[in-house]
Amino acid sequence: MSNTQKAMNGGKWITISTVISTLFQFVQVAILARVLDPSDFGIVSISNLIIAFFQVFSNLGFSNSIIYKQESDRNVLSTLYFLNLIVGFVIFVAIHISSPAIIAFYHEPKLEQVLNLSSYYFVIAYFGQLYMFLLEKELRFKSVAMLDIVGTIIGSGVTVALAYGGYRELSLIIGSLVMQTVKTALQVAFGLSLFRPAWSFNLDKVKDHLRFGLFNMGDGFLGFIQFNSDNIFIGGMLGVKMLGYYTIAYQLAIFPITKLNPIILQVAYPILAKMKDSTADLKKSYLKILDFISYCNLPLLAGLFITADSVVPLIYGPGWEKTIDLIHIFVFVGIFTCLSHPLYTLVFTKGKPSLLFYLNLGTLIIKIPLVYLFGIYWGVTGIALAFLIATLLNMIANFAIAHSLIGNFAGDFLRDIAKPVIFCLIMVGVIYAYKVFVGNEGLANTLIEIGLGGATYALLTLAYKLSFSELKAYRQAL
Repeated sequence: MSNTQKAMNGGKWITISTVISTLFQFVQVAILARVLDPSDFGIVSISNLIIAFFQVFSNLGFSNSIIYKQESDRNVLSTLYFLNLIVGFVIFVAIHISSPAIIAFYHEPKLEQVLNLSSYYFVIAYFGQLYMFLLEKELRFKSVAMLDIVGTIIGSGVTVALAYGGYRELSLIIGSLVMQTVKTALQVAFGLSLFRPAWSFNLDKVKDHLRFGLFNMGDGFLGFIQFNSDNIFIGGMLGVKMLGYYTIAYQLAIFPITKLNPIILQVAYPILAKMKDSTADLKKSYLKILDFISYCNLPLLAGLFITADSVVPLIYGPGWEKTIDLIHIFVFVGIFTCLSHPLYTLVFTKGKPSLLFYLNLGTLIIKIPLVYLFGIYWGVTGIALAFLIATLLNMIANFAIAHSLIGNFAGDFLRDIAKPVIFCLIMVGVIYAYKVFVGNEGLANTLIEIGLGGATYALLTLAYKLSFSELKAYRQAL
């Protein structure tokens, strides 16, 4: 099987996994929004923030270095495996030690139990993490998809059951731990044929991996601060309830990107790593990834923008109307973010993670003052606007870095993106006309709006982008 066929087959399985996982998680949030209070989501958001912070240091960049170097030496992998376990345990202890300071900062006593439970993620996850990297390196995306599906279904079921059982914010934490336990067990089961740890621990043998991961980890740290400084300020300045509104709005707007884009990038990176010496091939692949991401993401975000006032009450029920204006802002954050994502694959393929470090450092220097000042004057809406400005500037710098790596691509990119942008504007116009002349309240109208928008974009794509014969050929290739 050629690399292209492997990529298409991998994309099929990761797509199936993502669709199923997204559906279950989406339904889970919609159900919990009717059971839990916004403050419960705010508390869990802080916990997730802490976990995400420590995840920056958890694998020391090994995931990218293993794929980039196509590592297969058993002694090297064993050292990395045991090093991961040690780091995971250290992080587990660090969370317990730092939890009093975190609780004091947010003035929320409920955080103590939430943080203590969340810390077990690091005890569980890193028994299987290396196996996941190896499965991706070997392009075994069917196995990756299956374990993700099973873990998500079981975890979502446990979460909803516990929420109805009165566990409130703890239901989300326990459900997440159950999901990760299932995934870890399956990662080990699927990955044992690729690697069995030897009793070997030699840091000299992994120096290259550690050096590769240094800037990767630094970039992760800066990226964390950059993308989460808004959550940190909201939780500290405005309280956990406002953070709950902000979190729900952000998740709904960015959810398609966080689920859809990794399908493309997760499959693309191992493939591109095999063609890292050909700049022409990398440029061609980078443009294809940008084109595909644009066609997939832009209609979802544009559709959410025009239907948010109908979708939010329908999905989350009453009491969540404050999220609508935030969603309108986050839609544009999502557009700029999705166009920035392909650079990560390109940079790691070129073996230059330091570029991402400097990109995030520059964005961070701009974003933190903006978040603080806008938050003081305009509250949670101001913080969302600060996030939007910083994301736009990040995308501009992102394209400049891509230009330095693969040469000029602006003309090709603008030609490619013109069609999905025009299609989205027409789609929004059709939905807006329906809302004006017919209405937008109730389930029936919302479903018609979504159907009209989807049909408009699909017909335009078939007429001016893809033919039925091309779709049929793609389906047969899968």
